[in-house]
Amino acid sequence: MKILVALKQVPDTETKIKIGPDGKSLDLGDVKWITSPYDEYALEEALRLKESREAEVTAVSVGNDKARAVLQNALALGVQNAVLVRSEQIGDPMAIARVLAGYAKDKGFDLIFLGNKGFGGDNASVGPMLAEFLGIAQANVVTKLELLDGGGFRAEREGDAGTEIIEGALPAVITAQRGLNEPRYANLKGIMAAKKKTIEELDGAAAEPLVAVVGLALPPARPEGKKLEGDPAAQAAALLGLLRDEAKVL
Repeated sequence: MKILVALKQVPDTETKIKIGPDGKSLDLGDVKWITSPYDEYALEEALRLKESREAEVTAVSVGNDKARAVLQNALALGVQNAVLVRSEQIGDPMAIARVLAGYAKDKGFDLIFLGNKGFGGDNASVGPMLAEFLGIAQANVVTKLELLDGGGFRAEREGDAGTEIIEGALPAVITAQRGLNEPRYANLKGIMAAKKKTIEELDGAAAEPLVAVVGLALPPARPEGKKLEGDPAAQAAALLGLLRDEAKVL
């Protein structure tokens, strides 16, 4: 069995990011990069199948040198292969899905795992679009996965009406949700071994983005709150006046 897991490099959630001088991009100079949290569940599921079914797992990331740390971590956790599809301009979700599809096509992957959404604005759309480009089955926001005899899968996800069960044939794209598993951490032995492994680099095919950012701006400052003075009766009267005259809700 061959498994591909796509990983996205995202800023640490504790990082403070500023708008760049051009007003259309972010200043990422001091950002600490980590694996997108939902991708950690995708990676863990791939590793569990590697151990239970002796699968060959390849981790892939689209990006620049910042993505190497994400792939290095995947190697430390146990994937056999790591591939950086180099792209200095990280495009919109459609562009990323096209690049991933171009890499995965005709390589015989039985399963392709992604997080159900990537932090930073992929709108939970890369996985579904990737499956469409490849013309294979998909199951999204998955909280339980079972591989069936005969080359199929059964996936569960939590919907508004309860647990939904999806069955399909392999190959398939699976996007992982929190609850699918408990991601592991790399140990020292794995970290040291990963330093001796090679990350393959490929040039990403150009993909014209469908979305263009025309500007970024901070939200407007919130007005200062008002403190009501006086006894409870006076405060209640003042509050009613504010709701009627300023908030216009009465």
